[in-house]
Amino acid sequence: MDQKTEDFYKRLKEELINSTIWPAEYLFKFIVPSDNHKIAVIENSFDNMGAVIKTSTSKNGKYTSVSVNTTMKSAQSVIDKYQELSSIEGIISL
Repeated sequence: MDQKTEDFYKRLKEELINSTIWPAEYLFKFIVPSDNHKIAVIENSFDNMGAVIKTSTSKNGKYTSVSVNTTMKSAQSVIDKYQELSSIEGIISL
């Protein structure tokens, strides 16, 4: 992980700790190329977490938005999930 990415996660964790009482509901938002395998990887990573997952395909069908609402235990668990999914090629985390 490069320094810029490391700094981003550190700043995000601090903001989450200061603004939220954990455990808490958290809304993850991702945009991925419309590839069923990539979407399934995201959905499967939230399996058995009681997550509500919604997908929406872009107008031209090239990208898919994936929104995942679930209860997370801590700010670190949110960071861990973002880092876990960052290996998906073309994923954008919002």
